[in-house]
Amino acid sequence: MLLYSTTLRINDTLIRDGFIQLVIQWNQSSPHEDNVIPDINWNGEHNIRYGNESLWLDIEEYRNKNIIAVRFEKRVEDGAIWDTDYIMNFDTMEMTIQLDRGYTEDAQMEDLQFSTPHFISMLIDGGYLLDDNGIPVLRQAISITEDNLSLITDVINGNTHYRLPIVYVTKTAYNHDPVSISWLCSKLKGVAHILLQADKQTNWSIRSACNDNNEYFGGVGIYFPNGKHRRFLYRSYIGSDNILLEKVTRSVFQYMNAQKKPLLSTWPGVNNALLTDKYDSQKTERAEAERAREAAESEVEYYIGAFDEDNEKLRQQIEELTRANTSLQLENQGLREKLSGVDEIPILFLGDEEEFYQGEIKEMILDAVAEKLKNLGQKTRRWVVLNDVLQNNDYQEVSDERERIVKALFKDYKTLSGSMRQQLLELGFEVTEEGKHYRLTYYGDGRYKTTIAKTGSDWREGKNIASVILKNMM
Repeated sequence: MLLYSTTLRINDTLIRDGFIQLVIQWNQSSPHEDNVIPDINWNGEHNIRYGNESLWLDIEEYRNKNIIAVRFEKRVEDGAIWDTDYIMNFDTMEMTIQLDRGYTEDAQMEDLQFSTPHFISMLIDGGYLLDDNGIPVLRQAISITEDNLSLITDVINGNTHYRLPIVYVTKTAYNHDPVSISWLCSKLKGVAHILLQADKQTNWSIRSACNDNNEYFGGVGIYFPNGKHRRFLYRSYIGSDNILLEKVTRSVFQYMNAQKKPLLSTWPGVNNALLTDKYDSQKTERAEAERAREAAESEVEYYIGAFDEDNEKLRQQIEELTRANTSLQLENQGLREKLSGVDEIPILFLGDEEEFYQGEIKEMILDAVAEKLKNLGQKTRRWVVLNDVLQNNDYQEVSDERERIVKALFKDYKTLSGSMRQQLLELGFEVTEEGKHYRLTYYGDGRYKTTIAKTGSDWREGKNIASVILKNMM
């Protein structure tokens, strides 16, 4: 499973030995002790392997194409196989970096989190990365102010393009960041540029320059190199910042991981090329040796001995690639077995609406199914199917309980007591004061709000308030 993929342009200050030394430094200085390969003493070799079967670092030079390929592999107890590849092409001065996670057949695949390779930070800090059409590749956000508005307006208007996606983060209505910018930059370093609106006061200037096509008030826009654009709106409720951040990062990773890489920009591609060249070379030498058989029997014996030694090395390399292919087959087999062992098959997929509380959307759908069942004759095909769905999805009737609470809270409503306010907060309402009224906003989402008088006027008022809440918000 490819988790992270990017190709970065490198300046000429990074030489072959410097690249290898940087990779070794990356491993040896890792804060995770179980990632460090002990006793690495590099003596200038360009084809060498360190470590053991469960933790190793392999360096391969492909001289014909001026490429040095590096793979770091770690196998952990839960069955996961982590592969980090650095493929440096010194002809094009481009480096492809990929992080991949495979699984053995008995792997536990609960944890889907990963960290962006720290090697990206080392390249940035070392000053090895070229700018992307004028934008530096950084691990922090670029602040958008009145002085550099064209940096984002040109992107929005399609007047300029970059090799990496542009992520534009705007300030909320309260002039706050909608997500953790430091965390966003950490996750997307090397795969996207982060442009951060410095102050919401620039909204008017940007809108004027972009014909109102810009994001604003906490919205986040992703502008991809292929001209595509995704927009994520900001909604204020508990946990919304993490959800928004996850949506943005997932969208960027999906785009970057889908980009097709040249074979010689991948570890398997470089190794296959090395094997092919080795095979062609040996084939030529073998033919020459066969032709020399008639001339000198002793010379033939010499060649055959040399071939046997080279073929043994070639056999070992082929076995290693075969193990890699087997690992991928096991991964697919394991995934199939895990999927085939799941009894609950999803019928629907979630849309873009986030849940206000755990299970909200599922309960709404099941509520609709239960309501539909009331109007169907038993034993009909539609009743049998819908009832089967209802019985196999742990229907909790959460909405019925929430409805009961709301009706009880506003029965004979006179004023908003402290305990009543607390219960509303627990139901997900934000309570604010506006003159003679309270404003109730459901999970901070401005689409779902109502006002109530601070003092109830008659016995019907509480019933009407509950009716509005249940109809429009729950």
